[in-house]
Parts: sequence; C-alpha cells; structure tokens
Amino acid sequence: MTGATTPDVSTRSYRERLIPGPGLFIALLLVVPAVALVLTPVNAAIAVPTGVIVYIIAAATMLLLSPTIRVAQGRLIADRATIPVDQLGEIELLGAEALRAAIGPGLDARSFLLVRGWITRGVRIENVDPADPAPVWILTTRHPRRLADAIAAARVSDS
Repeated sequence: MTGATTPDVSTRSYRERLIPGPGLFIALLLVVPAVALVLTPVNAAIAVPTGVIVYIIAAATMLLLSPTIRVAQGRLIADRATIPVDQLGEIELLGAEALRAAIGPGLDARSFLLVRGWITRGVRIENVDPADPAPVWILTTRHPRRLADAIAAARVSDS
C-alpha cells in the first residue's frame, strides 16, 4: 500500500455514500424555471408547482441512486460489486490530477470503475485475483486515506 500508516483496529469497517455535492443540487434548481417555461402556455397555474415536483423527484433520484462504498466482513463492496480484501494488492491514493490520469486514455478497459464526476479524489487498487478479469479497481471517494486504512485493517483482521 502506497504511503499508508499502520492500520488501526477501529478503522476495520468503512462506509461512504457517494452523494452529489450541494453545487449539483443548486444547479438542478434550473429545472424549475425550465419546466415552468414549457408548461406556462399549456396551464400557467400548474407550471411552477410542476417544476418544483420535478426538482424534488430529480433530487430524490440522485440521492437514492448514489452508490455506496463499504469495507465490511473482509470484503470491499463498491455499489453492487464485491471482492474479498485478500484479493486486493497495492493501493494508490489518487489526487485530482492522478485520478484524471488513471481514468484517462491509458486506462485498461477491463478495469472496474466506480467514478463520480463530482468527487475529485480516489483510490486505485490492484486486483491480484487471477480468475478476475479486472486488473484494478478505481473508486472515487472523498476519504481515500480512510478507505485505504480500512482495507488494510480488514486484511490484518482476516489474517
């Protein structure tokens, strides 16, 4: 693991929901006047309330469909994908530039990605399982160090 400290037993489990930041919800507010503009010629009385309802539905959908990254019971779970931590190799912490390079043109198409554009940091985790076609997992996370420490702690506790 690149640059990791000794894992602490208290970091054995990890959970993070990759919800969008407040800026995206503010930008999404533009749906209210857009819907109102379209509906005003049809029925002006329902234009703004319908815009608000569309906003609430869109915001709720973004929240409910946000993936989760977890480390629990000796497994890394990224949305619906899961892998035992003993099948994971070196972990590289990625800042904004390193993440951009990791998912750029040089990316191996077989890699497993859980990337959200509103999160600018992440981890690149080597997959050492010879039966798994994905050579690496690249995950965006707001807390790359905590995720790496949780994986390391889970490896230690499984040993």
